[in-house]
Amino acid sequence: MLFNSIEFLVFFFFVFGVYWMLNNDLKKQNLFLLISSYVFYAWWDWRFLSIIILSSFIDYTAGAKIFSTKTKKGRKTWLMVSLIANLGFLSIFKYYNFFAESFSDFMNIFGWQPGNLTLNIILPVGISFYTFQTLSYTIDIYRKEFEPTKDITAFFTFIAFFPQLVAGPIERASNLLPQIEKKRVFIKEKFNEGVIQILIGLFRKIVIADSLAAYVDSIYGNIELHNSSTIVLATFLYAFQIYYDFSGYSDIAIGTAKLLGFRFNPNFNLPYFSTSLTEFWRKWHMSLSFWLRDYLYISLGGNRKGIKITYRNLMLTMLLGGLWHGSSWNFIIWGGIHGAVLSAEKYLNATNFLSSVRKIRIFGYLVTFVVVLVSWVFFRAQTFDSAIFAIQKIFSSDYHLPFIGNTNTVVNSLVVLLIGILFDLFLFNKKIKLEDLGTNFSPLKIAIIGTIIIVLINLFYSTSNNFIYFQF
Repeated sequence: MLFNSIEFLVFFFFVFGVYWMLNNDLKKQNLFLLISSYVFYAWWDWRFLSIIILSSFIDYTAGAKIFSTKTKKGRKTWLMVSLIANLGFLSIFKYYNFFAESFSDFMNIFGWQPGNLTLNIILPVGISFYTFQTLSYTIDIYRKEFEPTKDITAFFTFIAFFPQLVAGPIERASNLLPQIEKKRVFIKEKFNEGVIQILIGLFRKIVIADSLAAYVDSIYGNIELHNSSTIVLATFLYAFQIYYDFSGYSDIAIGTAKLLGFRFNPNFNLPYFSTSLTEFWRKWHMSLSFWLRDYLYISLGGNRKGIKITYRNLMLTMLLGGLWHGSSWNFIIWGGIHGAVLSAEKYLNATNFLSSVRKIRIFGYLVTFVVVLVSWVFFRAQTFDSAIFAIQKIFSSDYHLPFIGNTNTVVNSLVVLLIGILFDLFLFNKKIKLEDLGTNFSPLKIAIIGTIIIVLINLFYSTSNNFIYFQF
């Protein structure tokens, strides 16, 4: 069930109505929210429900045991139960075949052919997201930063809450669980904010991202047939396709949660307006980048053990962050590029070089965007060989007029992209947070904006394309 589908619209109207009718009974309301979330998840494949239910039960138990156990060894044992169970599920479903294929390829170098070690495994949708979400609960309890809940329905709802179940944002228990455990109140201003953010999210996804996808997919589907300028144009458009696709999903998720009385943390903050890669990661997929910082980078030692260890921790964090996105060498290299540049920035910061360069802001914007753009090649390319071919072309002299194909498709893509960039530029210059945009809008203004966006969505809507981050 996609956010950009008629099925979800019907589903949400029903959930919204019944949910607020049950507002006088918090337990019934949460139980209804949990059942609705399971229905939403089962829409893809009901068999995957068993994994998320089992994972929820393990972490509910582990959290209680970590809190009640007095010895450090006992608390660590229950934390390991949570880590092994959740990362075990993730490793089997997402990474087993990748490591099996890599092992076979490595053994072939020495003349040993171990045969086909892969399994016919389907990746459960959203497993990367809810795994990190539930792990934050047990880790925070182990660190004595959060106390476990005694309400099992509230906890299961925290894990399965449908607006952010499939592709985030990755909400911490400290933020979302207390909201589930207390009575929600319908607030008109929050409703307005939610409606505006949902409409903008749908616009970003259907009008901008899906329009750009038509050209990007045609080029990257047969990348070996195209010259340097064509690949650069397709990569440039992909940078905005993935941004508007994923930020659009996050907008819909955050807006939907607001309509139900919840407030999520923001997940994007105009990341392409960044003067360094460090700043980029404070604005891009913020729930993941902060998760990696707090639970991986800091756990490895952060910057507390000397500069060399800091570089190592940055590289390991970004390599594992790349692997989190997908089980292929492309994603590992993508993470490695970001790790290397982040390490370089930290070194240059220590020499005060970057502080002087940042005064020339346009230089910082351009360099950061170019680094991100080059790394996107590995993220988008279908194979490692295709990525290498694209990189070689980009840094070659084979620059001629780019292949355009369907002129209407390209013109439409550039027009809607310009609309999106101008809107982001408006938010950036006015220092307006998208989450708060609809606060002071009158019903008439919301109706006008909503009508314009809905008309544009209907003009561009053709098929319900999956969100890019569903594959992770």
